Amino acid sequence: MRQVVLDTETTGLDPASGDRVIEVAAIELFNFVPTGGTFHKVIDPERDIPEEATRVHGFTAEMLRGKPLFADIAEELLAFLGESEIVAHNAPFDFGFLDAEFVRCGRPKLDRARMVDSLDIAKRRYPGLPNSLDALCRRLAVDNSMRTSHNALLDVKLLAEVFLQLMGGKQPGLDLAASVRRSGPALTAEEAPIARTPRPIIPSEAELAAHAAFVAKKLKDALWLQPPFAPPADPA
Repeated sequence: MRQVVLDTETTGLDPASGDRVIEVAAIELFNFVPTGGTFHKVIDPERDIPEEATRVHGFTAEMLRGKPLFADIAEELLAFLGESEIVAHNAPFDFGFLDAEFVRCGRPKLDRARMVDSLDIAKRRYPGLPNSLDALCRRLAVDNSMRTSHNALLDVKLLAEVFLQLMGGKQPGLDLAASVRRSGPALTAEEAPIARTPRPIIPSEAELAAHAAFVAKKLKDALWLQPPFAPPADPA
């Protein structure tokens, strides 16, 4: 199962009032394990950035002038997202901004069925407790000491760790499928998983008869021999 953990930074809180995306970062997971696949773009919003927003993420309009426009990175972002589930913290916020940007450059909105909101998961797991990304990092022992301001690339790395903890603390070393990259260069012959031939165990007639005799002797009214589970009678 492929998922993408995503975060955005913006010029404000409301795309309907003209606020724009200025940074997008995403990390690829496969079977709840980071594959190393990442997407990160800093974007010229084609507008000013209010001081209160700069205090949150550190970006000014001057810093972003000349960076790619969202329309320039839209196809690459869509290709990275693919058809996978998209995990974000307070996901409706990120989806709302991305939808506004995609519509502005003539692309369709993201399917809400793909949205996985880690904030909603955290609220159900820890009702009544603070569930910001920082609060979850502290609660789940995820080191966020380097997070002095909001930064999409750093935040998405922290969110991926938090999300994996929320989903049960999956360990990368325990999942052989983690070696399969769904994006990026093809695996080499050495990296490719070994093909294994199924070897079904088929009991002999003598073994089946011995098992039936054992069940008849040791078990009274075995459930799987009673209707509706009993096999049909042999017409012969």
